[in-house]
Amino acid sequence: MYKSVEPIDLRRVTTYPLAERRNKVSVQDFATVYEPQGGLRAFLDSLPGILIGNDFRAVVEAIVAARRAGKPVIWGMGAHLIKCGLSPWIIELMRRGVISALAMNGAGPIHDFEIALIGETSEDVASGLGDGSFGMVTETGQLMNEALDRDEVHAGWMGLGEALSHKLAALNPPYAAYSLLATALRLEVPLTVHVALGTDIIHMRDNAAGSLLGQASFTDFRLLSSLVAGLSGGGVYLNVGSAVILPEVFLKAFTIAQNLGSDLKQFVTVNLDMQQHYRPLHNVVGRPAGVGGRGYAITGHHELLVPLLAAAVLEALAEEKD
Repeated sequence: MYKSVEPIDLRRVTTYPLAERRNKVSVQDFATVYEPQGGLRAFLDSLPGILIGNDFRAVVEAIVAARRAGKPVIWGMGAHLIKCGLSPWIIELMRRGVISALAMNGAGPIHDFEIALIGETSEDVASGLGDGSFGMVTETGQLMNEALDRDEVHAGWMGLGEALSHKLAALNPPYAAYSLLATALRLEVPLTVHVALGTDIIHMRDNAAGSLLGQASFTDFRLLSSLVAGLSGGGVYLNVGSAVILPEVFLKAFTIAQNLGSDLKQFVTVNLDMQQHYRPLHNVVGRPAGVGGRGYAITGHHELLVPLLAAAVLEALAEEKD
């Protein structure tokens, strides 16, 4: 035995009855078994009222409340959603007046543009690296870079998203019904695009102009800052599948809004992704919400999570209408 210390005597420990303890989990919060043919509402009601079950309901309620109050619901997204075939859900949320603005990284409009043109996108990157053919299809780079060479972009009052939308509309593509760019223009939903130069395939073309890409994306940054300034009092910002670019852009837009006196309070931020990365957790969920809002992080595959969220919101809106 050690001379300086002895094992503690556990006979001196005090206890109290289980019934007197405050607990975080109760059978009242447990999931209920879904009955077949019960419908979407019955399924949503069957989810446990614990952890993400509660958070998911809170996000749905926040989006519905924002829609009801005429507050912005800004949907920030990475390109992965388009490649997962989720554009129809996003388009429906725009059409129903749920999504009031879209923000994309630079890859988003590329895949959207290609979908509109030929109904297909997403090349095999690895197979094109050996011979340098990756990203070198003619139409994508040629047409998208051409879209920026217009007076409104040079003057700084038309952003990248709107310029690309006008170019696409002028082409009258056969698959425009699947295009976020085309739909946003038709419905007059602001769509901003935020690029980092050198990250996208259209930057590898001889008609790419860094000055125009920078100018157009900077205009969109200022536009997004205006949209973010309106979040106070019930607005919602969702970051869906962007790990770096949009979380950084959102944080700066939030700062500008605060600097100009917005005093953002009572807003909701949400990060939906397959895994929780550093920047979304801090720049979207944590830091802004700490100013005066509420942040949620929900993890899951976009192919399941986005349709579930969209369907839950539309179901709630339909119930309100009834």
